[in-house]
Amino acid sequence: MRLHRRQQGQGMVEYVIIVALVAIASIAVFQLFGQVIRSQTAAMAHELAGEDGTSFSQVAGGAARAAGEQSAAKNLQSFTGNAGAGN
Repeated sequence: MRLHRRQQGQGMVEYVIIVALVAIASIAVFQLFGQVIRSQTAAMAHELAGEDGTSFSQVAGGAARAAGEQSAAKNLQSFTGNAGAGN
């Protein structure tokens, strides 16, 4: 009985770890692509309202290019900033 209870606790801990990792990944993606998502949503809302959403689409494209440049610039070497500059 006691062993069965420990196994259930282990399963719950594994589940919480997975949920935390998914949450962290979601936050990172939203930080990187948040402006793109907001601009695309605004463009769709304007188009559905019968207005011109071209400017919002262009803003979304610019934000997507900027996010792509940021993701290309970030790697494990630049993760710690200038910590390795003194070496």
